[in-house]
Amino acid sequence: MKTLFIECNMGAAGDMLTAALAELTGDIRDVNERLNAINIPKVTFDLKPLVRAGITGTYSDVDIDGVHEHEHHHHHSSLGDIEDIIDSLNVSDKVKQDAKAVYKLIAEAESKVHGKEVSDIHFHEVGTMDAIADVTAVCYLMESIAPSKVVVSPVTTGFGSVHCAHGILPVPAPATALLLQGIPSLQGNIEGELITPTGAALIKYFATDYGHMPVMRIDKIGTGMGTKEFEQVNCVRIFMGETEDQSDSIIEMSCNLDDMTGEEIGYCTNLLVEQGALDVFTTPIGMKKNRPGILLTVLIKPSDKDRFAKLIFENTTTIGIRYITKDRFTLTRRTEEVSTRLGKARIKISEGYGVTRSKPEFDDVVSNIEE
Repeated sequence: MKTLFIECNMGAAGDMLTAALAELTGDIRDVNERLNAINIPKVTFDLKPLVRAGITGTYSDVDIDGVHEHEHHHHHSSLGDIEDIIDSLNVSDKVKQDAKAVYKLIAEAESKVHGKEVSDIHFHEVGTMDAIADVTAVCYLMESIAPSKVVVSPVTTGFGSVHCAHGILPVPAPATALLLQGIPSLQGNIEGELITPTGAALIKYFATDYGHMPVMRIDKIGTGMGTKEFEQVNCVRIFMGETEDQSDSIIEMSCNLDDMTGEEIGYCTNLLVEQGALDVFTTPIGMKKNRPGILLTVLIKPSDKDRFAKLIFENTTTIGIRYITKDRFTLTRRTEEVSTRLGKARIKISEGYGVTRSKPEFDDVVSNIEE
C-alpha cells in the first residue's frame, strides 16, 4: 500500500508541504512547470534548493506579480471569491473539490472564532493568492502521488504570540487551534508559530491516521523548508513507501429517510461526494407504518466523522445517524496519461495481492470520440 508519513516536528505550512511533496513527485524543474501550468492568476511558482544546517531541501517561493511570498500586502477575500478562483484553474475536478473542501474547513474554524456565518467570513492571511497557491499545489500533488494512506505525526505547534490581521494572538492562533481539534499535538520548545491555519487544514483534510511512522519500505523522502529560521532546522519531511498491510479503516455512516423527495436526496448525495466522501449510496427499505423509505449510506475517512455528521444533519431530515468503523482491503491506485490514435487519455491502474488492473478514464474516452 502506497503510504505517506508526514513528520511535523516543526509544525507545517502550505509552502513546506508543497515543497516536500514536490520532491516526491519527480524532477523539481518538471514539477515547477506543472504547477505554473495550473494558471493561478498572477502567481508564479519557484521551487528551489535550500540548505540549512547542512541539510538540503526544497523551498517553495510564490511570486505574486513580481512580489515574493510574505512580502506583499494582504487583502480580504470571501469564501465565494476563493471558490471562483479555484473553479477557474487548470486542474481536475477532484483537485478543485479538494481545494474548496480545505478552504471550507478554514472557513468553519474562522466562523466559530468570530461568531459569524461562514458566508460572512472574510479571509485575511489565508485569503491571499500565495495561500490559494499553496492549497491548490498540495491538492494537485496529492492527486499525482495518490497515496492509499497518509499518516501524520503529532504536530508541534510552537508557543508565544503571533502578529496577524486581527492583532497579536496566542500560538496556536484561535482558528488554527480549532482545526487541530482531534489531531495529536504538542507545544514543543520552540517559541513562534510553527503550524499555520493552511497547514493545519491540509493535514486535517488528507490525514487518514495519526501517530508514529508505520513499518514501511521507504522509497523517497521529501524535505520542504520553511521561511523562518529557528535553532532547530525548520522543515517538514514526508516519507513515501510501501506498507505491508493493505487494509485500512473507514467510517460507515447511515440513516433512514422517509420524508424527503428524490430531488432532495439526490442533491444531498451529490453534495456529500463533492465534500470528499469516499462513497455515497442509497438503498430502498421498508419502514414503520408501511412507509417506503431510503437508507442513506456514506463512507468516509475516520478524521472526517464530525464534519460529515454536521453535513448530513444539515442536508437531510434525519434526527439520528448511526456509524461504525470498518476495516477494508484496497488495491494501490495510480493514474498514468498515455497517447492513443484518438488523443491523450488517463489510464487508471490498480495493483496489489498479485492483481493488476488497468482501465481508461471513461470521460477521456468519450471526449476523444466526440472530437
